[in-house]
Amino acid sequence: MSFLRRRSATPAGPEFDVLAMDPGDWPGNLGAGLLPAPDGSCQGVFLRYDLFGGRGPAMIIGNLPEGSPAREVEEGEIPFEVAQLLLALENDEEVTVVGTEDVPVMQGDNLLVVRRLKLSESRISCVQFDRSDNVLVTIAAWDRPITDDLYALLKPLPAELFQQG
Repeated sequence: MSFLRRRSATPAGPEFDVLAMDPGDWPGNLGAGLLPAPDGSCQGVFLRYDLFGGRGPAMIIGNLPEGSPAREVEEGEIPFEVAQLLLALENDEEVTVVGTEDVPVMQGDNLLVVRRLKLSESRISCVQFDRSDNVLVTIAAWDRPITDDLYALLKPLPAELFQQG
């Protein structure tokens, strides 16, 4: 996939490109979080897109590299991004994965095999796909379906967005 690439220089943020929607393309508030490892390396990035005026996020997009502990979930357990979405919404209901479905999706000239997760909470939509550099992208949305046109909006964000002061 030509739109996925690994940076050669080591920035203060993640050592991989973060695939998400450009903050300039999103009409609401954006928040970003890094998952640090004890050695200081980045174990993942998640972006929280808030359309609800501070009452909770509409969507969380996570990028977790190979080896990230946040990728290790038991059968039926929800992904890290879904847990973050529920936490941000202050929703403490028990949510589980009740099924999955693999769907082919075109993203430009590239074919993605997208895994749609069916959750016990029907107001959450969740999809996952693996990038060519073994980074797992998970999109979790509250009260709105994830449609194929969303994938056209995904692109690597500039490294400067994640560098510290």
